[in-house]
Amino acid sequence: MAIRKALSYSKKNNRPYTRVSKKKSQSYIKVVPPNKVVKYNIGNQKAFIEGKFPFILRLVTDETIVIKDLSIESGRMVLTKQLETKIPGKFYLWVKIYPHHILRNNKAAAGAGADRLSTGMKQSFGIIEGRAARVLAGQELYLIACDSENSVRVAREAFSMTKSKLPCRTRVTFEKVAMKSPVAQ
Repeated sequence: MAIRKALSYSKKNNRPYTRVSKKKSQSYIKVVPPNKVVKYNIGNQKAFIEGKFPFILRLVTDETIVIKDLSIESGRMVLTKQLETKIPGKFYLWVKIYPHHILRNNKAAAGAGADRLSTGMKQSFGIIEGRAARVLAGQELYLIACDSENSVRVAREAFSMTKSKLPCRTRVTFEKVAMKSPVAQ
């Protein structure tokens, strides 16, 4: 089965389409497809909460776009593999977007005999094909917190690999946070 580009579902300036029917029971999505993103928090979450990671890198999108859950998951897998192999236990990865939007496709046949194969716009709600996240320009996609400048270099390399998995232009932002002293707690 070929995977359709998320661009074919994109309505950049409008909110996600919600079906409205004369019959109330037909106005809702009956089945929600499973989410392909497995984990949203990876690494040493306790150290992140306690403020032990002074360096924070964020992958931020530069455009408003629809990102399918498959590309979110493939980006997460690349990040996880790179960080786990090169700096195990010295990082925290947070996937900041969630694929809420349900993608639907109304299959219609064209050509000779197409009137017998499709219903046209008579039942045009379409079958559910997947999920996607609607992301605005300037929104964070992933966050990596780490403890040393070597870890920052590894995280930047991982983000550069992840950029090829995403269907939009992105940039990496860097922030150095003042560490909390253990005496103040």
